[in-house]
Amino acid sequence: MPRSSTASRTPSAAPARGKQPHTVRIIGGDWKRTPLQVLDLEGLRPTPDRVRETLFNWLGQRLDGLRCLDLFAGTGALGFEAASRGAARVLMVERNAKAARQLREIRERLSAQAVEVVEADGMRLAAGLPPCSFDVVFLDPPFGEPLVLARALESAAPLVAEGGYLYVEAGASLELAEIDALAGWQIARQGKAGAVHYHLLQRENDE
Repeated sequence: MPRSSTASRTPSAAPARGKQPHTVRIIGGDWKRTPLQVLDLEGLRPTPDRVRETLFNWLGQRLDGLRCLDLFAGTGALGFEAASRGAARVLMVERNAKAARQLREIRERLSAQAVEVVEADGMRLAAGLPPCSFDVVFLDPPFGEPLVLARALESAAPLVAEGGYLYVEAGASLELAEIDALAGWQIARQGKAGAVHYHLLQRENDE
């Protein structure tokens, strides 16, 4: 998922995926097959095409009317994919200035009116957002850093509306019972690609 603010990722901890691609492509929706450039930035780790395809199959292909948050936007592959598939709002947060500038350039090129790009630290920004203000949150914090992942989950989970989804990439399979921030959540689907474990979590409706 693209994603943690790119400058904070540690390349030695990132999974080996062969040669870094120069572009990734939007898989479906209005901008299907549109290439997105992958900048040569330390630790930038776009979500692989087949993982994104699986994720959006899980979400039902179309995201019409949904509010989405991409908290560690990186290349923007997840956020622009969501917008391509009809999301009503996509807030993309990226703290690396060069990557954020590229996201804004892509937004203008696509005339992606539903997309808002904010250059900021994702977890700090999340602390100021209203609870339950998004239907889908994409979360791909720095790979291989459990403490950062735990903080990111604590920041992101309250932002998801009842019945909404939290997509998480991590270096190991999540054990929800061990994560206080995910009380009241369930793993809807999960998979593994190389060293990356990816999960689609759903927030249960409050009784």
